[in-house]
Amino acid sequence: MLKLTKKADYGLIALRHLASVPGQTANTRDIADAYRLPVPLLAKVLQTLTRAGITQSVAGTNGGYKLAREASRISALEVVRALDGPVILTHCFTEHGTCDQSDACTVREPLRRVHEAILDLLNKFTISDLAESPAARLTQLPVPAAAISSQSEFEARS
Repeated sequence: MLKLTKKADYGLIALRHLASVPGQTANTRDIADAYRLPVPLLAKVLQTLTRAGITQSVAGTNGGYKLAREASRISALEVVRALDGPVILTHCFTEHGTCDQSDACTVREPLRRVHEAILDLLNKFTISDLAESPAARLTQLPVPAAAISSQSEFEARS
Protein backbone atom coordinates (compact mmCIF):
# COMPACT_ATOMS: atom_id res chain seq x y z
CA MET A 1 0.00 0.00 0.00
CA LEU A 2 1.23 3.46 -0.83
CA LYS A 3 1.22 5.49 2.33
CA LEU A 4 2.94 8.59 3.67
CA THR A 5 4.82 8.15 6.91
CA LYS A 6 3.87 10.18 9.97
CA LYS A 7 6.98 12.28 9.38
CA ALA A 8 5.83 13.25 5.88
CA ASP A 9 2.28 13.82 7.08
CA TYR A 10 3.41 16.03 9.97
CA GLY A 11 5.86 17.86 7.70
CA LEU A 12 3.11 18.72 5.23
CA ILE A 13 0.84 19.85 8.07
CA ALA A 14 3.58 22.09 9.50
CA LEU A 15 4.44 23.56 6.10
CA ARG A 16 0.79 24.26 5.39
CA HIS A 17 0.63 26.06 8.73
CA LEU A 18 3.73 28.12 7.90
CA ALA A 19 2.28 28.95 4.47
CA SER A 20 -0.83 30.32 6.17
CA VAL A 21 1.32 32.93 7.97
CA PRO A 22 3.70 34.05 5.19
CA GLY A 23 6.95 35.61 6.38
CA GLN A 24 6.13 34.99 10.05
CA THR A 25 7.65 32.40 12.31
CA ALA A 26 5.88 29.70 14.29
CA ASN A 27 7.49 27.61 16.97
CA THR A 28 7.29 23.86 17.23
CA ARG A 29 5.05 23.83 20.31
CA ASP A 30 2.49 26.20 18.75
CA ILE A 31 2.26 24.08 15.59
CA ALA A 32 2.12 20.85 17.61
CA ASP A 33 -0.61 22.23 19.88
CA ALA A 34 -2.66 23.55 16.97
CA TYR A 35 -2.80 20.13 15.27
CA ARG A 36 -2.32 17.84 18.29
CA LEU A 37 1.01 16.51 17.04
CA PRO A 38 3.77 15.09 19.26
CA VAL A 39 6.33 17.84 19.91
CA PRO A 40 9.47 15.60 19.79
CA LEU A 41 8.62 14.10 16.39
CA LEU A 42 7.53 17.45 14.95
CA ALA A 43 10.79 19.02 16.17
CA LYS A 44 12.79 16.33 14.31
CA VAL A 45 10.68 16.84 11.20
CA LEU A 46 11.23 20.61 11.23
CA GLN A 47 14.97 20.14 11.78
CA THR A 48 15.10 17.78 8.79
CA LEU A 49 13.16 20.26 6.65
CA THR A 50 15.62 22.99 7.68
CA ARG A 51 18.61 20.83 6.69
CA ALA A 52 16.87 20.23 3.34
CA GLY A 53 16.48 23.99 2.77
CA ILE A 54 12.69 23.90 2.93
CA THR A 55 12.32 25.80 6.20
CA GLN A 56 14.51 28.28 8.07
CA SER A 57 15.15 28.21 11.77
CA VAL A 58 14.94 31.62 13.42
CA ALA A 59 16.59 32.04 16.84
CA GLY A 60 15.41 34.37 19.56
CA THR A 61 12.41 35.15 21.70
CA ASN A 62 10.03 35.31 18.74
CA GLY A 63 11.90 32.61 16.87
CA GLY A 64 10.72 29.38 15.40
CA TYR A 65 10.44 28.25 11.82
CA LYS A 66 9.38 29.87 8.58
CA LEU A 67 9.38 28.79 4.96
CA ALA A 68 12.77 29.17 3.27
CA ARG A 69 11.04 30.23 0.03
CA GLU A 70 7.55 30.84 -1.33
CA ALA A 71 5.06 28.06 -0.66
CA SER A 72 4.34 27.85 -4.40
CA ARG A 73 7.97 26.83 -4.96
CA ILE A 74 7.96 23.89 -2.52
CA SER A 75 6.54 20.67 -3.95
CA ALA A 76 4.99 17.85 -1.97
CA LEU A 77 7.51 15.53 -3.66
CA GLU A 78 10.43 17.57 -2.32
CA VAL A 79 8.98 17.35 1.19
CA VAL A 80 8.27 13.62 1.01
CA ARG A 81 11.77 12.92 -0.32
CA ALA A 82 13.38 15.07 2.37
CA LEU A 83 11.54 13.24 5.13
CA ASP A 84 11.10 9.71 3.77
CA GLY A 85 13.72 9.33 1.07
CA PRO A 86 12.90 8.23 -2.46
CA VAL A 87 9.34 7.34 -3.44
CA ILE A 88 9.44 3.73 -4.58
CA LEU A 89 6.34 2.00 -5.90
CA THR A 90 8.02 -1.35 -6.52
CA HIS A 91 11.49 -2.88 -6.47
CA CYS A 92 11.78 -2.38 -10.25
CA PHE A 93 12.24 1.34 -9.72
CA THR A 94 15.15 1.31 -7.32
CA GLU A 95 18.73 1.91 -8.36
CA HIS A 96 19.14 -1.86 -8.80
CA GLY A 97 16.15 -1.99 -11.15
CA THR A 98 16.05 -5.72 -11.70
CA CYS A 99 14.53 -8.77 -10.10
CA ASP A 100 14.22 -12.44 -10.90
CA GLN A 101 11.10 -11.75 -12.96
CA SER A 102 12.43 -8.82 -15.04
CA ASP A 103 12.74 -10.75 -18.30
CA ALA A 104 9.20 -12.14 -18.19
CA CYS A 105 7.45 -9.36 -16.27
CA THR A 106 4.25 -8.16 -17.92
CA VAL A 107 3.47 -5.35 -15.47
CA ARG A 108 6.79 -3.55 -15.23
CA GLU A 109 5.99 -0.98 -17.92
CA PRO A 110 2.45 -0.19 -16.70
CA LEU A 111 3.77 0.11 -13.14
CA ARG A 112 6.55 2.40 -14.35
CA ARG A 113 3.90 4.69 -15.85
CA VAL A 114 1.92 4.66 -12.60
CA HIS A 115 5.13 5.41 -10.66
CA GLU A 116 5.97 8.34 -12.95
CA ALA A 117 2.41 9.68 -12.72
CA ILE A 118 2.56 9.62 -8.92
CA LEU A 119 5.91 11.42 -8.91
CA ASP A 120 4.64 13.96 -11.44
CA LEU A 121 1.51 14.69 -9.39
CA LEU A 122 3.48 15.05 -6.14
CA ASN A 123 5.93 17.33 -7.95
CA LYS A 124 3.14 19.56 -9.29
CA PHE A 125 1.31 19.74 -5.94
CA THR A 126 2.80 22.54 -3.84
CA ILE A 127 2.53 23.75 -0.28
CA SER A 128 0.49 26.73 -1.51
CA ASP A 129 -1.96 24.21 -2.98
CA LEU A 130 -2.32 22.72 0.51
CA ALA A 131 -2.90 26.17 1.97
CA GLU A 132 -5.84 26.86 -0.35
CA SER A 133 -9.36 25.90 0.66
CA PRO A 134 -10.00 22.20 0.01
CA ALA A 135 -13.06 22.77 -2.18
CA ALA A 136 -11.28 25.26 -4.43
CA ARG A 137 -8.26 23.00 -4.80
CA LEU A 138 -10.21 19.86 -5.63
CA THR A 139 -11.83 21.54 -8.60
CA GLN A 140 -8.41 22.55 -9.98
CA LEU A 141 -6.45 19.29 -9.58
CA PRO A 142 -5.88 17.32 -12.77
CA VAL A 143 -7.37 13.87 -12.29
CA PRO A 144 -5.76 11.08 -14.34
CA ALA A 145 -8.20 9.33 -16.68
CA ALA A 146 -7.35 5.99 -15.06
CA ALA A 147 -8.50 7.31 -11.69
CA ILE A 148 -11.83 8.46 -13.13
CA SER A 149 -12.29 5.09 -14.81
CA SER A 150 -11.47 3.22 -11.57
CA GLN A 151 -13.83 5.44 -9.58
CA SER A 152 -16.66 4.84 -12.06
CA GLU A 153 -16.08 1.07 -11.88
CA PHE A 154 -16.14 1.25 -8.07
CA GLU A 155 -19.34 3.29 -8.05
CA ALA A 156 -20.95 0.83 -10.48
CA ARG A 157 -20.17 -2.06 -8.11
CA SER A 158 -21.48 -0.22 -5.03
